[in-house]
Amino acid sequence: MPQVLEFSDVVVRRNARDIVDHVTWSVQDDERWVVLGPNGAGKTTVLQLADTLLHPTSGVVTILGERLGRTDVFDLRPRIGLASSAMARRVPPEETVLDVVLTAAFAVLGRWREAYEDIDERRALRVLAEWKLDHLADRTFGTLSDGEQKRVQIARAIMTDPELLLLDEPTASLDLGAREELLTLLGGYAQAPSTPAMIMVTHHVEEIPVGFTHVLLLRDGAVVSAGPLRETLTAEALAETFGVEIVLSEADGRYAARAAS
Repeated sequence: MPQVLEFSDVVVRRNARDIVDHVTWSVQDDERWVVLGPNGAGKTTVLQLADTLLHPTSGVVTILGERLGRTDVFDLRPRIGLASSAMARRVPPEETVLDVVLTAAFAVLGRWREAYEDIDERRALRVLAEWKLDHLADRTFGTLSDGEQKRVQIARAIMTDPELLLLDEPTASLDLGAREELLTLLGGYAQAPSTPAMIMVTHHVEEIPVGFTHVLLLRDGAVVSAGPLRETLTAEALAETFGVEIVLSEADGRYAARAAS
């Protein structure tokens, strides 16, 4: 199984504090990882390293066979799909949903004078249909609900057939119905054999989609535990990660957690 991401003793230091603290971790191309931890655990920083947006203070990050710091990140980035709220804030609110997805082909936000081929538009429309967005193709991004915007971000991220897909809190701020709709779609996508390696950051075990295979637990920038989901996601590991005793349950591939009485 080809390796798509490897951290070797990675440190990110800011203001004399290690926000990523000697992390060693690897992701294979058939794995779907969820990254869990409290606020300030380093989850988003880890994702920024994986997306080439940040370089480590020390240690080695290898992405799709290329060592960060020794490769042209502008050649590497088109091979990585990213959906994040930070990206969503940069989307012009008057941009149509179709163009938000289509412009991923040129790695730009906001359509200007790019010339797209018919195959690009057909691909964008197919992706929109897969994420139940085809009826919104002509709507402007700024008029969508939070749930619709989240799905558009993911559709854009997979428009270019990435080799690594990164999702930064894709269900944050969604109501129950929108969250469950998105988790169902993510679960179906995660289980498809042609899906790339996936890494999803979240705060809540309830937001782990069916089909995800591995978990990375972080606290204060350091790894608490990492490995296959069913073996690694335990009440004891969650208690160490979040600093509170946890009762963990699982049903039909979905998890729930609460504080112990």
